[in-house]
Amino acid sequence: MNATQEKLFSELRQTQLEIMEALQSKQEDEWITPILQDELADINLAIEKFVNGNFGHCETTGKPLPDDLLCMLPTVKTAKDTELVNHYYRKPIHSFFYM
Repeated sequence: MNATQEKLFSELRQTQLEIMEALQSKQEDEWITPILQDELADINLAIEKFVNGNFGHCETTGKPLPDDLLCMLPTVKTAKDTELVNHYYRKPIHSFFYM
C-alpha cells in the first residue's frame, strides 16, 4: 500500500466510524438514515477491497482507476461511474453569480 492509499484507507475508516455513530444516534424515520446506510455500505465495500488487495480497480474491466479520481471519490466502483460524476458535478457555463 502506497502513501496515498494509506491516507485513503485511514479516511475511509474515519468516515465509517463517523457514519456508524450518526446512525446510532438517529431516529428510524429520519430522512437521512437511508442515505447514511447506503454510504456506509459503499465505504464498507471500499475497505473490503483494500483488505483483499483490489482497491482502485474497475469492477467491470479490472483496469486501474485514476488516482486523482480515487482521491476525490474513494468509493467509486467502475470507470462508468466517472461519467455519472462528471454529469452531476458539472458547473454551468453561465452562473447566476456572474450576471
